[in-house]
Amino acid sequence: MTRVHEIFFSPQVSRLIDLAVEEDIGHGDITTSALGLSGRQGRAWITAKEPMVIAGLGLVPRVYERVGGLGAFQANAEDGDFIDCPETVVAEMSGSLDTLLIGERIALNFLQRLCGIATHVRRHVDALGSSPMRLTDTRKTVPGWRVLEKYAVRVGGAFNHRMGLYDGVLIKDNHIAACGGITAAVKAVRAGISHLVRIEVETETLAEVEEAVAAGADVIMLDNMDDAAIGKAAAHIGNAAEIEVSGRVDAGRIARLAELGVNIVSMGALTHAARFVDLSMTMAPSGNK
Repeated sequence: MTRVHEIFFSPQVSRLIDLAVEEDIGHGDITTSALGLSGRQGRAWITAKEPMVIAGLGLVPRVYERVGGLGAFQANAEDGDFIDCPETVVAEMSGSLDTLLIGERIALNFLQRLCGIATHVRRHVDALGSSPMRLTDTRKTVPGWRVLEKYAVRVGGAFNHRMGLYDGVLIKDNHIAACGGITAAVKAVRAGISHLVRIEVETETLAEVEEAVAAGADVIMLDNMDDAAIGKAAAHIGNAAEIEVSGRVDAGRIARLAELGVNIVSMGALTHAARFVDLSMTMAPSGNK
């Protein structure tokens, strides 16, 4: 059985499962109820219909716990596994037929979304090759889904940026505008946080890069700069700060950025541009397939 990650038992995920059940089942599944299946047992198989990276398989039994429970659940893959052969059965389960039917779409929605992100991320990670440059996500996630989407990013082989506004300092353009400049913003933040917290500053021009270096930023984000500007900025920053690039990055550009001395690339597209992958669930009464 696949390892069930502790995140799957977090309050955020429990609330998300509750919401999914509420919106899909409401006061009851009128189709399944009308079939008169009470007491009948069945089996179900989840099949990968295309190549994909598995993520979130341990969520399937969590969903079914909420709608009635399973008799048994067997995972045939681990999160992080790449399934390269279509029509691969990645999980098998048994239980009452009505419960299997009621939970089908909810379980698949979770699984298709998370496998989709992990698969999308893996393609970008592969583009890094042996480069030590770190690929990270952003806060551009579906509301309520952040802990799961960022989990899928890690399964795909990339890293997480800050989880929210509460666990990392990033001085962005509007902060800078509100404070009257990078120097003033860094000074104010430095005075208000622990000495253990690093300060990252977003920059859009070489002049802002120079100011961020002078202000003592620990990480300097180069936002929406072309390769020529990034090269100039990296030369000026040197070892004074870590260099992060964000904006207008795709898999084809990643290798070039590593050659420019970039330490981190953050991509909102790792989550917001990922599609659902194709997984299906088939069922049969016990004893049949």
